[in-house]
Amino acid sequence: MKRVVVTGIAGFSPIGNDWDTIYRHLKSYKTGIKRMDDWDKYDGLNTRLAAPVTDFTLPKHYSRKTLRSMGRVAQFAVCSTERALEDAGLLNSPLLSSGQMGVAYGSSAGDSISYIDFGNMLTKNSTDGLNANSYIKMMAHTAPVNIGVFFGLQGRVFTTSSACTSGSQGIGYAYEAIKYGMQTAMVAGGSEGLCATESAVFDTLFATSVKNDTPHLSPSPFDKNRDGLVIGEGGCSLILEELEHAKSRGANIYAEIIGFGTNSDGTHVTQPNANTMQEAIRLSLTDAKIEAADIGYINAHGTATDRGDIAESHATANIMGNKVPISSLKSYTGHTLGACGALEAWCSIEMMRNNWFCPTVNLTTLDPQCGDLDYIMTEGREIETDYVMSNNFAFGGINTSLIFKRYQH
Repeated sequence: MKRVVVTGIAGFSPIGNDWDTIYRHLKSYKTGIKRMDDWDKYDGLNTRLAAPVTDFTLPKHYSRKTLRSMGRVAQFAVCSTERALEDAGLLNSPLLSSGQMGVAYGSSAGDSISYIDFGNMLTKNSTDGLNANSYIKMMAHTAPVNIGVFFGLQGRVFTTSSACTSGSQGIGYAYEAIKYGMQTAMVAGGSEGLCATESAVFDTLFATSVKNDTPHLSPSPFDKNRDGLVIGEGGCSLILEELEHAKSRGANIYAEIIGFGTNSDGTHVTQPNANTMQEAIRLSLTDAKIEAADIGYINAHGTATDRGDIAESHATANIMGNKVPISSLKSYTGHTLGACGALEAWCSIEMMRNNWFCPTVNLTTLDPQCGDLDYIMTEGREIETDYVMSNNFAFGGINTSLIFKRYQH
């Protein structure tokens, strides 16, 4: 078995596009949630809250020709990957086209806005507006395909279009590809572009927050008075590499990935199952060959929906007990769907490196129906630990758990 390390990370989020900015937001408990006044035009949509990336600009060297096949989802993915490769010292490396580097990446779907062209065809009986790139922008594998083409990757491509576990499955499958000797390095992660249609999905389930006039007070995962989730957007890419290869070229190593567990409920598309959630966590610990007590922090999925929070918290408590500190990054960024697994992995790794972990903002009155856990509330906590866990749970009953270890030379 090969050991797998993270040698580059970059991304875009509602609370910043680099770690220093994100860290400042976390330390000051400042969220990226905003009222979307433009959504007033949608009759029947109850929520007006979202977490957009407000300062995303494309690099000048991205030509018009290059961008023809990229919607916002792919742009987040490709730009994150370029910065992550540069961070890893692998941008323009021969490794990219060697066949020994691939990509495992996902989003909930492609760009929702691109569906309009096909919708017009069905409603207006006309192909006006359709072009050769309409499908490329909306297809489920738009992110990994655009990454592969832009950087000339010739290794394996995994498309992890699994809603809220897209990013974490991307990391997990990339880790396994290197661990079992199939690839030397991988681009891994997830992305999502904000669209009112995504909020409408949860709005129809009465699962969105409607604290429209107080965006800073929502979402509030695990809180008794929570009223639903808030949709966000962003993208994040991690460069994973076989340890000896990384060491041989003197790469900077952020952390080692030692555990990945994933499974499915097999029961219901939208109702979470605590039993299979906890089994995914157990699988991750087994893969890592460590005990629950070794974990020093858990980044919860924590969406601020009643059933999700309750099921997740009990599943976590059943395996981890009540001594491991836990918090939800979604209280800052909203639910970034396909990007959340990667963004939360990034933040978990960096918080471990800084020995400081953020609280769940807006968690003031714990829901008594939630599991018995050590919730980080009110203010951040200084913790020195060598192991962190990041969990995600998606529509379709898809569950993931990742474990990262502090790398020591």
